[in-house]
Amino acid sequence: MIDQLKARLNLKAVLRNVELLPEIDDLSRELIKDWEISIRLSIWRDTNILLNFHNGRCTFLADTIEKGTVSLFFCSAAHLNNMMENNASPLPLSGFTRLGFLKTEFSKLTSRLEYFLKPPSDVVQDDRHKMINLSLALSTAVFAIPELLQLDPVSRRIAPQLSAGTLQLSVLPEGPYAHVIYDGKGGAKAFTGKAAHPDALLSFRNPEIAQLLVDGTLDSFGAVAKGDIQLRGKIPLIDHTNVILDQIPKYLQ
Repeated sequence: MIDQLKARLNLKAVLRNVELLPEIDDLSRELIKDWEISIRLSIWRDTNILLNFHNGRCTFLADTIEKGTVSLFFCSAAHLNNMMENNASPLPLSGFTRLGFLKTEFSKLTSRLEYFLKPPSDVVQDDRHKMINLSLALSTAVFAIPELLQLDPVSRRIAPQLSAGTLQLSVLPEGPYAHVIYDGKGGAKAFTGKAAHPDALLSFRNPEIAQLLVDGTLDSFGAVAKGDIQLRGKIPLIDHTNVILDQIPKYLQ
């Protein structure tokens, strides 16, 4: 189950950022501007995603029947996880003439994603770099929640306690923003951007405070006491979400 959950997080939370990255990073936007291709990644008897590049944008689809221009197959969840760690290669099922594209152009985009998600220690991050890193980290976190609710033991125990409602996560003063809609039946859907009618609000006073939380170095209780974090609305929804988010480092480093 650990391999399966890790694989789903890699596909549906980490690689989902390929959709977001060109919207917030100029170099990535320039890189994909002329791409007309769709890339499908599928795991045997489990899940799949499709990255569709068209008109200078990327659209992410999960659990779709669309085949894609290029189809990459993984024999198991462990196979995909090994690829994410550069220890294995996928099995191409179609699009053999585009494999060169994957090794050159597409690898540039995934390397750019890794550059932001795992910044090299010798790179001095400016404000723009930090904001991109934070946007991707927040996206990864919220899109991990639905998968954790299905397969993580701690999150599954919490799931029955989650009432229906929408939790908005906001980094003040100008974002990034994300929200999670809980269905009250143990499931959830995640989105980037602001929610129309949130039932609970978790707000960070500035990007620096939010980054400390992402890095796992924030004293949450102290931050709330000092007003660095603001909680409003259905507080149990926020509390349970924080416990779920605490499980992510078990599967993603």
